[in-house]
Amino acid sequence: MAEPKTKYDRQLRIWGEQGQEALEKSSICLLNCGPTGSETLKNLVLGGVGSITVVDGSKVELGDLGNNYMVDESSVGQSKAKTVCAFLQELNDAVKAKFIEEYPEKLIESNPSFFSQFTLVVATQLVESSMVKLDRICREANVLLIFARSYGLTGFVRISVKEHAVIESKPDHFLDDLRLNNPWPELWRYAESIDLDTADPIAHKHIPYVIILIKMTEEWAKTHNGKLPSTRDEKRVFKDLIKAKKTAPDEDNYKEAMEASFKVFTPQGISPSLQQIINDTCAEVNSNSLDFWVMVAALKEFIANEGGGEAPLEGSIPDMTSSTELVTTALLYVSLQKIYQAKAEADFLVMEKLVKKILKKLGRDPESISKATIKSFCKNARKLKVCRYRMIEEEFSSPVQLELQKYLTDEDYCTPNSRCSVAFGFYILLRAVDRFAANYNSFPGQFDGEMDEEISRLKTTAVSLLNDLGCNGSSLTEDLINEMCRYGAAELHSVAAFVGGIASQEVIKAHALSRLQLITRQFVPMSGTFIFNGVDHKSQLLLL
Repeated sequence: MAEPKTKYDRQLRIWGEQGQEALEKSSICLLNCGPTGSETLKNLVLGGVGSITVVDGSKVELGDLGNNYMVDESSVGQSKAKTVCAFLQELNDAVKAKFIEEYPEKLIESNPSFFSQFTLVVATQLVESSMVKLDRICREANVLLIFARSYGLTGFVRISVKEHAVIESKPDHFLDDLRLNNPWPELWRYAESIDLDTADPIAHKHIPYVIILIKMTEEWAKTHNGKLPSTRDEKRVFKDLIKAKKTAPDEDNYKEAMEASFKVFTPQGISPSLQQIINDTCAEVNSNSLDFWVMVAALKEFIANEGGGEAPLEGSIPDMTSSTELVTTALLYVSLQKIYQAKAEADFLVMEKLVKKILKKLGRDPESISKATIKSFCKNARKLKVCRYRMIEEEFSSPVQLELQKYLTDEDYCTPNSRCSVAFGFYILLRAVDRFAANYNSFPGQFDGEMDEEISRLKTTAVSLLNDLGCNGSSLTEDLINEMCRYGAAELHSVAAFVGGIASQEVIKAHALSRLQLITRQFVPMSGTFIFNGVDHKSQLLLL
């Protein structure tokens, strides 16, 4: 068997060794191993999760051969959970795999404590009533839960967890942590040692722009009562002062300084979002607190004392113009880089000491949070995120009315000749078919019969659901309702593969990446329900 670092080489480049290690420690339970569940788990097994448990009480039928390639003719009549589990084990023998022949709905009712042993549960093809019950169970056990469902040419994915703490958030736009208007003593002394008015033309054109901005900021402050440029005119004048220091047209370092001058105007101290996190009640830690909040408690103490109002320094600097024409000019950038790295290392050591002190005070092992984890936390301290999700029951019973109205009436969301967003229409219908099934013991269009009658019943059910949500007078288009009945609750492989791909991506982000962006971007945890619409091949995130 190949060594893990070689075996998972391609994905290690994406989430690194620490992310892969977290993935390999995960324990995942899959409920229902039809095509949607099987496709989800296939991606995770290939990714190297630690262990999987497949729960399904059904037998392989002839119809399964057309939508699930993890079963074949020889498995007809056999346990579906056993068959799929054996196939998945063949894909990656490093993953521990087991199966339980039990219907998930029965397990949810009879043995709720069963789910507490897992780090994550992937629940596929559950109806609304079972989703609500499972969500309560997993929240009480603090187990991450992901719902996935494919239904004809539509489907959804939805994450549910009390809280998801994100250290490596990777925002699209974030300023470098350079402290240009608040340099620490070592950086200040280094900047002071460099003469912007040097007569050496080579040295002059290779002074790092960070040094230029620090010195120009000091010069401005001396003539403006210690204040930074604030108005548009003042910022323009500041850039003109930098430009005036140029002595030759090819001095790219001064051009870089002018382009980066906006970094000088960054307010000192921490952002409101970070302030909100360190003021969170969870930062008042106890013996049961998660490691994240223990580090937040240490961060709060660091900012108030050793950090002087600032978070730990990240320690990296952007590329800048430098030269090998003279050793001294090349060393300017290297020396500057070492000053930032030394400050970041010093801040990390203080944070490490604070974390150990808090752990010891809580009666926990002071070494239980690794140096690598603390270092990553320090490097990303300015970008921390805490995501909290509403319960499924709350989403179903008390959706955000403003969002509902937007999907029902906003022209940016509604399609031509449609009274609402197509994605929202399918969201309502995916819930309506569960009500339909509860009332009539089958899904609309599932069996041969009077299609017109079932369309009428589904329409009545959908209108009733909209009224329950406070959308009195709203309705869905006939085309969507007809389409939903035409699906007959079929689980198509192509749709299941897409929905399963999204679901498995969310699992990997939750375990290995801990990064937060938007659902339409790669590697993103969701904050709502992701609806796939195969009719016009579009997807939408509903924040309900």
